[in-house]
Amino acid sequence: MCRDNAIPFARPCIGPEEEAAVLRVLRSGWLTTGREALAFEAEFTRFLEDPEGGLPPLRSLAVNSATSGLHLALEACGIRPGDLVLVPTYTFVSTAEVVRYLQGEVVFVDTAPGTFHIDPKALEATLARLSRGEAAYPQSSGPGSFGPRGIPKAVIPVHYGGLPCAMDAIMEIARRYGLKVIEDAAHAFPSQLSTGTWAGTIGDLGVFSFYATKTITTGEGGMVVSRDQEMASRIALMRSHGINRSVWNRYTDTQASWSYAVVAAGYKYNLPDLLAALGRVQLARAWALLDMRKTIAAAYDAAFQDGVHFSLPPTGPGDARHLYPLRLNLESLAITRDAFIQHIQAAGVGVSVHFIPLHSMPYYRDRYGLREEDFPAAMESFHRVISLPLWPGMQDAQVDRVIQVVKTIAQEHRGV
Repeated sequence: MCRDNAIPFARPCIGPEEEAAVLRVLRSGWLTTGREALAFEAEFTRFLEDPEGGLPPLRSLAVNSATSGLHLALEACGIRPGDLVLVPTYTFVSTAEVVRYLQGEVVFVDTAPGTFHIDPKALEATLARLSRGEAAYPQSSGPGSFGPRGIPKAVIPVHYGGLPCAMDAIMEIARRYGLKVIEDAAHAFPSQLSTGTWAGTIGDLGVFSFYATKTITTGEGGMVVSRDQEMASRIALMRSHGINRSVWNRYTDTQASWSYAVVAAGYKYNLPDLLAALGRVQLARAWALLDMRKTIAAAYDAAFQDGVHFSLPPTGPGDARHLYPLRLNLESLAITRDAFIQHIQAAGVGVSVHFIPLHSMPYYRDRYGLREEDFPAAMESFHRVISLPLWPGMQDAQVDRVIQVVKTIAQEHRGV
């Protein structure tokens, strides 16, 4: 149980195997990128291997965060100043900010009604406007009223909460308009489509997160995967200063060459061995960790399925259950979503909201002259949703307490 009987929103599930792996690296004399990171990449690739063997080989590249992975992915796709990248407004800020790192322009797309995912119909409608030379944001009246009017180059679908997007529809649209597809799979390990295909391996590139709250964790870290060997090689180059060969062992191998060449203005995005060792253990436990998440989510589903005060999150057989985004049926409650959250917190239960739509954030709102109502489906979800605690290692009593707290608040504040 947590100290003072409080239930945190998230907590990593770390055991003696993870502790031993970290100690092994601490005692090895080498802490940064090396053999552990290389082994982690190889093991991650094996986990996601195509069971039919009909696809080109996958390459996995460890990085220090999913944000840096998204940045590298866009750079490998050739995004340049003024290029357009389509992004769901219902996502964390990293999905959009990496576009601006490269001086590209973000084109937001609404969610499909009843989901938290990018709407393929809205995606196609936006691309159709752009193909006719029209503004991406026809209603815009602010500094971004130029459209933007650049050329669409990529789309970043986000597998929200561990549930894969409608990738068949997204891929068909993207190919028709000549877009690169970068899957933001930060929530989506191990997530599968109904076909058994792994989320993150369908587009041109996929980016996973190992942040402290994710389904497997290295504390901070991520992985970029691709079957495009040219883009994968570009990422391998750019994640380590643009140096043209692996030089991690030049300080430990007395025979290693000290010479290297910088062939591009790269970045410092490598994953240290200390974190990779933690990731290797977590990867080996991935199915057990997922089973724990599924058990908790099933208990929530059973408790909140009355349909009066709550609407269950969409799910499917390949859902990694990274989040439990419960929707409040506000029409049945005499309380706002924000007040509901305050009552949950007052009861000692951690809660969050995923996410605040990015078009409502001052930076993007002002840059593109947007209004909250420009993306109605996203705002509808945002105003109703609360994310409940869901983490491997939660005790049954903790899960029961979360359920009791939420249901009690709904009963005490039901509408008349």
